[in-house]
Amino acid sequence: MAHCSYWKHHHPISRREFVARTVAGTAAVSLGLPILGGEENGKKEKAKRSAVDKVTLGNSKITVTRLGIGTGSNGGKVQRDLGQEGFNRLVRHAYDRGIRFIDTADMYKIHEMVREAIKGLPREELVIQSKIMWEPFIPKSIAEVLDRFRKELGIEYLDHVLIHCATKKGWPATLESMRDGLSAAKEKGIVRAHGVSCHGLPALQEVADCKWVDVDLARCNHRGLHMDGEKGAWSEGGNKSEAIDQLKRIHAAGKGVIGMKIIGNGDFTKPEEREQSVQFAMKAPFLDAVVIGVKSPQEVDEAIERMDRALNAS
Repeated sequence: MAHCSYWKHHHPISRREFVARTVAGTAAVSLGLPILGGEENGKKEKAKRSAVDKVTLGNSKITVTRLGIGTGSNGGKVQRDLGQEGFNRLVRHAYDRGIRFIDTADMYKIHEMVREAIKGLPREELVIQSKIMWEPFIPKSIAEVLDRFRKELGIEYLDHVLIHCATKKGWPATLESMRDGLSAAKEKGIVRAHGVSCHGLPALQEVADCKWVDVDLARCNHRGLHMDGEKGAWSEGGNKSEAIDQLKRIHAAGKGVIGMKIIGNGDFTKPEEREQSVQFAMKAPFLDAVVIGVKSPQEVDEAIERMDRALNAS
């Protein structure tokens, strides 16, 4: 009766109201709902964000996990060298941790390994992104290339297909036939979204104004290492400030922006530098998601932990 006395003197309510509140609270707990008025000092606890949250790419209806696993470290050699069994363990560990986004490409020569690694997983839960290299050749038939991709990957459709490694000014006009082929595939449901991966400012500067682009895969890290530069050469110093200005324009145009080279192509070997780069990427409002090349379950765990820490930093 002591509890009744407390409520009577400090919160005068009827017995009917007391019973109703008790029942409501019990129901809320059983359903996993928040109990109103239970926050300390009247403040609601801020919902935590995670690397494996589903996020929407730009103005599209396509969602991906904020973190995707990359399969192109050193042109895919790092992942291929794991062997099928090791690569399977890597992909399955990422899946078990909640990652549903896989980035690959024709030039990585790993499509068949991806097929074996995802075998048996729910296709509708996965987002598979691949890329078609246009230089030094332009495929004559995009439809034939996509048929090969689907056979190699063991899937009926691809979520994203990107023009890989556009480097030159005027690429939307030069690669019109590729764009038309991908557009036709999108209309048929073979591809859900198309876009581009740029290497160099001349190409990057054309993305925001190209209505065809749904998704842009862009290099971004705190040091500007391997980011887009004036010529697009791999070894040149990236123009970080100009590249970021372009990424802001691209994002403002409603396109999905996915960051890559977050770990500087693997050059950020010091833990503190990887931490700084992930913190930078997670605070960049123009990045919807990121892909990070990984070769072990431990690297998957590290990427998730660093992203979660950065996303929830005060």
